[in-house]
Amino acid sequence: MTDDAYLFLLDDATTTLGVPPAAVGDLACMDTPAVRAWLAAQGSSATSPALRLLPPEETGALPQGAERLPVPLSDEELSRVRRHLAPAALAGVEEELLAYRDSADGRDDLIGRALAAGVPPHRIVELTGVDPTTVTAAADR
Repeated sequence: MTDDAYLFLLDDATTTLGVPPAAVGDLACMDTPAVRAWLAAQGSSATSPALRLLPPEETGALPQGAERLPVPLSDEELSRVRRHLAPAALAGVEEELLAYRDSADGRDDLIGRALAAGVPPHRIVELTGVDPTTVTAAADR
């Protein structure tokens, strides 16, 4: 296994292996001279239906002889690639987990602001569903 994702070109654009990079949104690697030069050398473009992207753990599925280029992806970009490759039910649950993570970021600061504004601890517990010890811990900060 490699730590790089791979851009590759399929001979048959109807194959469902990988994800088209354009479907994932902006990827920093697509604007690099290396990727632009590789695409030009292949006579392809970033929007070609034959251009696909696989995350590092899936590179073993690359077709033998397929034109390929290793590309580094940020954690966020890699997460988007993986979500696009996941079955719909799994992708939906992953989206919910990300939304939860995003809503939980800054939780203690929010609780602290609520306490400072005069919201009683029991009301914060009712509104947020967090454990009362979490509210107490945020108050002690």
